[in-house]
Amino acid sequence: MALSVFLVLVLAVFLGFFIQTVVGFAGALVALPILLIVMNLQDAIAYLALFYLYSSAILVVKEWKNIDKPVLLKLTIATIIGVTLGIWILQYGKPLVLKKMLGAFILLYVIYTMFFVKATNERKTRFSFVFGLAGGFFSGLFSTGGPLYVMVVKNTVVDMRTFRATMIGVLGLITITRVPILYAQNILTHNHFYNSLFIVPSFLLATFLGKSLYSKLNEDVLKNIVLCLLFISGVVLLIKN
Repeated sequence: MALSVFLVLVLAVFLGFFIQTVVGFAGALVALPILLIVMNLQDAIAYLALFYLYSSAILVVKEWKNIDKPVLLKLTIATIIGVTLGIWILQYGKPLVLKKMLGAFILLYVIYTMFFVKATNERKTRFSFVFGLAGGFFSGLFSTGGPLYVMVVKNTVVDMRTFRATMIGVLGLITITRVPILYAQNILTHNHFYNSLFIVPSFLLATFLGKSLYSKLNEDVLKNIVLCLLFISGVVLLIKN
């Protein structure tokens, strides 16, 4: 691996998984645009899948008691189907139009949440399967399905601690579905795994610092961070080719 590629990979993993640890999602939304500077989409997805595997192994165990298990179970079948379809298109298609559609959809959701949703505890779960299917699809395709799961989880759980933990559980579900399929399709290789071992110190530091910051933030700040990350991710997906 060239030194420039290695340094960009270190930076992307650190920034992505620092954010991932703080809010429970959005690691790929931060890391993917950085990785695409020095590598192709399939290699970027392979590395992200590995670090999501490492992240899930740490965070799911720590947050298991706070995860909303019924929500996680409700999303399981849709996620498995969606991830499988997304990886198939990743291998055989050129899905840039879908990427921009996802960006537009995320921005519309942020606008809707900020300006049209009243302060209420009403739980909106009618479209859980559809969002779970779409989230799994974009997770398999770009590792960027997190915002679609946010739309389900954020309107279902009652507090930000449960939201964050459930998002960690959802991404763990995505990971254990995605990694074997990526390996079977020869998108994820032994070389990716070997290279990733040299990036683990950066990943562990990001996880430690993210956990430390999370413990100091209040619920309103976390809610605002979620919306800001959704907005930024939507813009990036729209403008990035």
